[in-house]
Amino acid sequence: MLENRLVKVFKHLRKAARRQNITCYRVYDDDINEFPLSIELYEDHIYVAEYQRPHGMEEDAHEAWLDSSLEVISKVLEVPLEKIFVKQRQRKASRQEQYEKLSFESHEMTVQEAGLNFKVNLSDYLDTGLFLDHRITRGMVRELSAGKKVLNLFCYTGSFSVYAAAGGATQVTSVDLSKTYLAWAEENMRLNNFDVTKHAFVHADVLQYLDTLPEEEFDLVVLDPPTFSNSKRMKEFLDIQRDHVTILNKVLRATKPGGVIYFSNNYRRFVLENDSILATEIKDITAQTMPFDFQQKLIRKCYKITR
Repeated sequence: MLENRLVKVFKHLRKAARRQNITCYRVYDDDINEFPLSIELYEDHIYVAEYQRPHGMEEDAHEAWLDSSLEVISKVLEVPLEKIFVKQRQRKASRQEQYEKLSFESHEMTVQEAGLNFKVNLSDYLDTGLFLDHRITRGMVRELSAGKKVLNLFCYTGSFSVYAAAGGATQVTSVDLSKTYLAWAEENMRLNNFDVTKHAFVHADVLQYLDTLPEEEFDLVVLDPPTFSNSKRMKEFLDIQRDHVTILNKVLRATKPGGVIYFSNNYRRFVLENDSILATEIKDITAQTMPFDFQQKLIRKCYKITR
């Protein structure tokens, strides 16, 4: 079943990727119940995440199932087994930190997207450092950044920041609670030969940081928060459905008139409370920002909000 599915989708996706000169893309995402996997190609490597759910197999049987699945993946995608990295996604009962370090080994590599360089880590963390579903959104930010002051909140590894700098932003401010990811964001900027002294990397709890911002400071803001976060380093826990109106109105206050906010989140049942948001225009751009390799699934919401 897995082989048949992969042969069918990979033929189509590989053509689309080559046409668009894309070398990192998702090939499969939990398409068949019996194979709860996410499979992503990072140039000549593969990243496989297994979604953890009850499967009724003993440990040995599960290992054998996973090994045979990886052999199928290796064969169809034409990537040797030693270049396949596997992680198991656990659905936490508690709302723990979003990005958890999983191992102490490391396989880091530099990949390209739209002529830009990004460090990805296929072994240590649950996510690789580059969210492939935001490829189009990143391009939109790049197109709007020339001569602009840009703010990237919950910046993670700074891929939006790199695109903004590549688009000619005069200054990019990247904010995150994780020193690890801020250092990674800075490294990504350096990988693309941007002068990091011209940009700001702020270690802060975004919810508290917003209260320190002057009015009408930024032209363009990227806001891609986690659905939930209750990091011990945060003053209050974040629930994006509950908190988005407050957060967006604080961001709008710090945005210049006519400025733009790109706001997205991964809560699938998310409902934007338009009437409570103090914006001149709100556009749902979810569909137009979903790349070819994510067309089948609504994995996140995305909005363009104008002050």
